[in-house]
Amino acid sequence: MNTNQLNLPAVDPKAMGKVAVLLGGRSAEREVSLMSGNGVLTALRAKGVDAHPFDPAARELSELKHEGFDRCFIALHGRFGEDGTVQGALELMGIPYTGPGVMASSVAMDKLMTKRIWIAEGLSTPAWRQVRSAADTRAAFADLGSPMIVKPVREGSTIGLTKVTTLEQCEAAYALASLQDPMVMCEQFIAGDEVTCPVLGTGDQARALPVIRIVAPDGNYDYQNKYFTDDTQYLVPCGLPEGEEERIQALVLKAFLTLDCRGWSRADVMIDATTRQPYLLEINTSPGMTGHSLVPMSARAAGLSYEDLCLSLLAGALLDNAVSTHG
Repeated sequence: MNTNQLNLPAVDPKAMGKVAVLLGGRSAEREVSLMSGNGVLTALRAKGVDAHPFDPAARELSELKHEGFDRCFIALHGRFGEDGTVQGALELMGIPYTGPGVMASSVAMDKLMTKRIWIAEGLSTPAWRQVRSAADTRAAFADLGSPMIVKPVREGSTIGLTKVTTLEQCEAAYALASLQDPMVMCEQFIAGDEVTCPVLGTGDQARALPVIRIVAPDGNYDYQNKYFTDDTQYLVPCGLPEGEEERIQALVLKAFLTLDCRGWSRADVMIDATTRQPYLLEINTSPGMTGHSLVPMSARAAGLSYEDLCLSLLAGALLDNAVSTHG
């Protein structure tokens, strides 16, 4: 794939106006968001954009309107940034922003709601149970088998996640997940290749980027291995068997459009080692943009530099509500 296939128009940095890069925030992923946001800020400035950092944990969002910002690049991760709340505030102020809109962001943050929609649309995702107690978790283990994943419904970056292999681990796994979110889910573990695939664009212009295969130490792609070590291998080209990359790209693009996402997102997929069936795990609507992040890596493989990626995403900033006006 090359940039011509992405159908990316030329962008005039000056036409972007005064830009706020939203970073930091109040979620459990604040540290990563600061790294993402500062990377984006540096890239946009290098392209000649009038970009400024803005941390919603330190300043009221209403200042965006008062200070005359024309658009926002959302580099927030997790709750209060990726879940539709900030998007709703920007809609009210009439300030276009990057990434999916209010509903798509809110739904995608809720792994249970996402699964329900995907299943209704015939898309494959691992079996799951919603649990409300340690006893529920033990019952889910009996249903789903070992290993089983226990995780908070509305949290990201594997925070609060446990891979359970014995009944005795269920109580601690539930307790850990419920510290992050009162809504907890158990999910069938799919053994096989772990891959991720970004999508750029909106509507008919949306395109899946190259698939990345993730090979983590001992298969443990946790928070530390995602962001703070160099022990994880990221393979792009992914080296999957003939035709599999295209099938995964088609699945991820459909998953993106089914949730009415726009701008960009990144879906995580497991491929069953025996059947080669791909299973959608979740979709991230404000993916990481750090030095370890996967969307920039995939975009680079498609011939798109980090700086051009940031500028293209910014140029695609939109509002859900077409009658909103800025000013």
